[in-house]
Amino acid sequence: MDQLDQRTELGEFLRTRRARLRPEDVGLPDHGRHRRVPGLRREELAQLAGVSVAYYTRLEQGHGQNVSADVLDAIARALRLDGTETAHLTHLARPRPRRQRNRPHRPQQVRPQLRTLLEAMEGVPAYLVGRRQDVIGWNRLAVAVFGDFGALPPQERNLVRLVFLDPATSALYAEWECRACEVVSNLRMYAGRHPEDEQLPALVGELSVKNEEFRRLWAAHTVADKSHGVKQLRHPLVGELELSFETLTLPDDPEQSLVAFHAAPGSPSADALRLLSSWAAAPVPAEDRAARG
Repeated sequence: MDQLDQRTELGEFLRTRRARLRPEDVGLPDHGRHRRVPGLRREELAQLAGVSVAYYTRLEQGHGQNVSADVLDAIARALRLDGTETAHLTHLARPRPRRQRNRPHRPQQVRPQLRTLLEAMEGVPAYLVGRRQDVIGWNRLAVAVFGDFGALPPQERNLVRLVFLDPATSALYAEWECRACEVVSNLRMYAGRHPEDEQLPALVGELSVKNEEFRRLWAAHTVADKSHGVKQLRHPLVGELELSFETLTLPDDPEQSLVAFHAAPGSPSADALRLLSSWAAAPVPAEDRAARG
């Protein structure tokens, strides 16, 4: 499979959003034990959206073409979608032009000035995230906090893969379940925007085979865009860390985002971060440099 089937993705997304709604959530009577399916029936959703049952059924089966913005908005309102979910629905319901679908992705490049900026961010762990949440740039303090990305083969420098398949990364997050939901939701959102990405099915397939929790979360079709917040970490050297983060999408390349972390001034986490920073900045002994070749 060279790419995800956008029609299948659309149908599954609509079904999972419909299944999470109860009749009483939308002002409909609940027939209790006589209800054979979880959530709303197709005919109930079609009624709420003001479209025919046949039309909505075709859409849920992935056969809707040229869906108008008004219809998508009506379905989004009926499904109680938030802004991120509505954008995801729009991406799924409106296939990209053929010239974009068939255009191969070139390897992403990090501008030299951006690498310089990363290294200049002293005391601030930061990394650059690209397609599929690949880590394509980082500074020394990010390595001290999150692990040595450079020691990994390029295909393994991926946040989703690390969260689910790397034991050290899993142990780092005190709230692992939240982090797992976050990276899968972000990957789902990326899949809606870039179903033609030829490397995406391989990543999803590998994670689905190797991790049951990933399979469950991927099947839930949850999408979210959490660009800032707080991470609770259990660092193997300095103990507990509470770091706020901000995600800044590059204006000249929306497929690259800079993620920077910081601790509250005067907090134990700030002290721990300074300690890690001093270790990261320490010169490598001559014998170590020689051993590295």
